[in-house]
Amino acid sequence: MTTQVIVLNGGSSSGKSGIVRCLQAILPDPWLALGVDSLLEAMPASMHGSEAGIEFAPDGGVSVGPQFRMLDAAWAEGVAAMVRAGARVIIDDVFLGGPASQERWQKALAGLDVLWVGVRCESAVAAGREIARGDRVRGMAELQAEVVHQGVTYDLEVDTTRAESLECARIIAAQVR
Repeated sequence: MTTQVIVLNGGSSSGKSGIVRCLQAILPDPWLALGVDSLLEAMPASMHGSEAGIEFAPDGGVSVGPQFRMLDAAWAEGVAAMVRAGARVIIDDVFLGGPASQERWQKALAGLDVLWVGVRCESAVAAGREIARGDRVRGMAELQAEVVHQGVTYDLEVDTTRAESLECARIIAAQVR
């Protein structure tokens, strides 16, 4: 089968978005980039900072409520529908629920050829990137660096601690059929 979906999972500021842009540049066919940030941007502002939606704690913790979970499930099914309609998609996600987050995507993407990629980055490096970005709650990168990978199964892992996005993208692209 031909790879139809690439799922990148990693903590905040781990380098996923940079890898996505590089993959889009080097893969021979057009690939759509969709991720958790796209979902958050699509949600109404009233869901940000809401118990029903998504809340970011001052220490970087993230909690989601029932309305977020419902829209997140619909989002995954919608992404899968685009793939089934012929689009190739790179998903940039943060599996805060570990294996349960992966299972949600596995269910939505059932029957599709998926390349599961773990994007690792040492917590201190990710925390430095988080500070430089200035658009994230401080502490999020450090809290997420390892927890998002616990219990998750990958076809491939890359580490952006010392490797550039393009180098990681080339490693991933070599696995795309």
